[in-house]
Amino acid sequence: MEFSSLKAFIAVAESGSFTEASERLFLTQPAVSKRIAALEEELSTPLFDRIGRSITLTEAGQTLLPRARRILDEVKESRQAISNLSGEVAGELSFGTSHHIGLHRLPPILRAFSQAHPQVELDIHFYDSEDACREVGHGNLALALITLPSDLDGPLERLVVWDDPLAVIVAHEHPLAGGRATLSELIEHPAIFPAKNTYTRQLIDEAMKQHGVSANVRLATNYLETIKMMVSVGLGWSILPRSMVDGDVTIVEVGDLALRRQLGVVTHRQRSLTNAAQAFITLLRETAA
Repeated sequence: MEFSSLKAFIAVAESGSFTEASERLFLTQPAVSKRIAALEEELSTPLFDRIGRSITLTEAGQTLLPRARRILDEVKESRQAISNLSGEVAGELSFGTSHHIGLHRLPPILRAFSQAHPQVELDIHFYDSEDACREVGHGNLALALITLPSDLDGPLERLVVWDDPLAVIVAHEHPLAGGRATLSELIEHPAIFPAKNTYTRQLIDEAMKQHGVSANVRLATNYLETIKMMVSVGLGWSILPRSMVDGDVTIVEVGDLALRRQLGVVTHRQRSLTNAAQAFITLLRETAA
């Protein structure tokens, strides 16, 4: 059973398409089809049902998929462990991060890391923090630099790198601009919040719940930069990192609403890290210190 055939099988199973699988693997579609056919012949059973343009896993395919993933993970882990013996910090560093961290926190970290380890090739994937954390949990990412959840399930570990205080922000023309307000006064005005599935929104909603109030949420989106823009043109107030506050918006001090979130690294206890990943985490620990 060849590893290349297993890779092709997983790519088709995950994408549901021979075309998309070929693009992912940088192969021609006939080459992917040939590898799948070879695997089916070796196992003496079809792995996919092909009905029209629809491709679904057979029972045999469903049985093989998690095992194929484990086989390739074991091979990757073995190669990595042997490579790590040299102690050389080189090769690829692949990790996930959020758009906010990528814009506001990551640049000086990447600059320092690249200067210290020029032989490392960076492969950065941008996710919502919640999706990146899930990918680490599933073993698809070795590490993620994200907004940290309040708690982590199972085998995940976290390292806090930055404390990120939040602030209530409004447009300069907002009735509450430039002063202080109570929470009761604030919620009389429409709000623009992060999307409900985000860790930041969960933090805000929990704070509101503890005070026995709820905000009048006019709009919600995952992208904090978009929220800030909408606040700046007067569509509502929001709660965003203080590090984002500039001349486009102003802070309203709400004495009974002091919020902060934490940004940092999530890793999987059962996954070994490359020398490059370990060096990256070491740099982040130094930043946190």
